[in-house]
Amino acid sequence: MKVLTLALLLSLTATKPPQPIRHPTGQLKQHTKGGKWYFAASGHAVYCYGPVMTLPQANGELQRVATFCRDGQAVVPLKD
Repeated sequence: MKVLTLALLLSLTATKPPQPIRHPTGQLKQHTKGGKWYFAASGHAVYCYGPVMTLPQANGELQRVATFCRDGQAVVPLKD
């Protein structure tokens, strides 16, 4: 009888409902609206969610870049 009770208790604890599949969400997926179109230095239009920043280049000049763009790029140089 004890063996049967123990087997029943173990079978109840062993059958857990399946956990939902978790998908990691990146910063781009969190932003569903609020972006803006920019003209990239490459000549293409890009849609970016982050702020426009000014970064120094290797030659000492400053370059404007858009951040967190829809195509997966973190930083896109902008055409002035």
